[in-house]
Amino acid sequence: MHFLPEELDAYVVNHSEDEPSLLQQLTRETYQKILQPIMLSGPYQGRVLSMISKLKNPKNILELGTFTGYASLCLAEGLQKDGELHTVDVNEELFDFQRKYFDKSEYGHQIFQHLGNAIDIIPTLDKTFDLIFIDADKPNYVNYFHLIIEKLNPGGIIISDNVLWHGKVIEPLDPKDKSTKAVLDYNTLLKEDPRIETVVLPIRDGLTVSRKR
Repeated sequence: MHFLPEELDAYVVNHSEDEPSLLQQLTRETYQKILQPIMLSGPYQGRVLSMISKLKNPKNILELGTFTGYASLCLAEGLQKDGELHTVDVNEELFDFQRKYFDKSEYGHQIFQHLGNAIDIIPTLDKTFDLIFIDADKPNYVNYFHLIIEKLNPGGIIISDNVLWHGKVIEPLDPKDKSTKAVLDYNTLLKEDPRIETVVLPIRDGLTVSRKR
């Protein structure tokens, strides 16, 4: 989605930080071998995630939805030297692909993969987090929020992806469209929950940054 005219969008990308070479390799292989490569965060959103993580300098990061690990590596750039990133995904076929690129990076020893349903895995994580990135199945966004909010440290950040959902959030709602309804409910929750303050960024398919008070 282009919220800006394409030429202006290109100018923004060209005057932002360059994409690291390892992530360029990851992108190429994802497009060559993996279904739905459009799910990648992409170079511009990746630099936004990297910048937010570097500004926060988190001790612990939680990511829900790994895909091929692009966003994981972007977020890991801001980790403290002894920090950890825990990433959760249900797709076991991508586990080794993710690990290959994690281990090629300087953050491999700090990234821990969890395979399975995030609803089941989140309660087992005996940690609190400074930064949480949600980019998983939309119908569970509200459930994920309720599971992670108490694991988020005061001043911690939640970044939520796809909150504009291809523009469907402003279109008439199809009663059968559970994903759009879930995104609408989630966006309302982030706006109204008194424990957080939230701003929506019109980046790619929409990123929300929420800070715990």
